[in-house]
Amino acid sequence: MTTDSGYPLLKQIPAVLRARGYRLYTNEGRRLIDLWLTGGAAILGHTPPNILHEIKNTASRGLYSPLPHFTEGRYLKALSKIFPGRTFRLYYAPPQELSVFFDDGNAKLWRPFANSASPLEISENAPVLVPVLPGIQLWRRGLPFGLCVLAVQDSRLFDNDGLLARFPESDSLPPILLSVAVRGIYGIIKAAPERANKKFPRIEKALKKSLWRRTGIYLELEEKPETTEWNALFQKFLTAGFLLPPCPSFPVILPGELSAGEEAKLAKMLGEL
Repeated sequence: MTTDSGYPLLKQIPAVLRARGYRLYTNEGRRLIDLWLTGGAAILGHTPPNILHEIKNTASRGLYSPLPHFTEGRYLKALSKIFPGRTFRLYYAPPQELSVFFDDGNAKLWRPFANSASPLEISENAPVLVPVLPGIQLWRRGLPFGLCVLAVQDSRLFDNDGLLARFPESDSLPPILLSVAVRGIYGIIKAAPERANKKFPRIEKALKKSLWRRTGIYLELEEKPETTEWNALFQKFLTAGFLLPPCPSFPVILPGELSAGEEAKLAKMLGEL
């Protein structure tokens, strides 16, 4: 979990001793339902078995340094399963130029499971997509880092007179980062039907009468709240045992599982707005 200074609300959370699935356990003995999921990097939960195995396996070989490795080819192949026909650039941190592309509408974030009928649908037609994928990925200034992927519609955009002409070549990334990301992609492909169509009847009923707008597993308020309003909401949910995103620009992500009691409590919280 990032402690980026841009997210001061995270400092309100007691120290987290462990994370299991979609729950966080603090040193105060509290259990929090994670509705942020690190912006989507933990969309499969905090302990997906395949990803944990890959971290352990790659770390045991000491592959921390950004040295040439066949894992990059595997990652590009995995990306092509979701984004066929696109060109990819891989960066440790988003290039400075990327913020301009978001401001101009030439780049958009892509999130899995936003469409329950077609969980991995690519409906956005922006020249550049920045996928939010499971893995070792954090957030800074609204963009992922640790691994930032550009999925580019047309490779000619990198030509001398193209939109992306000033963008740098791909970074050399540590194999441990890439190997986990490969597992993450195949993980969301495998989980897509079940994860996108998870039913929470109480929550669905509450949302019909609330100010929340649902898109697949993502929730956003119909009107973007002011920072002070979101801060109060964050504290209210935290007191009730739920971790909201640390800023209103992130969507609330419904977890992959909830007990009946947890669902009823979350439905009540959501229905109060």
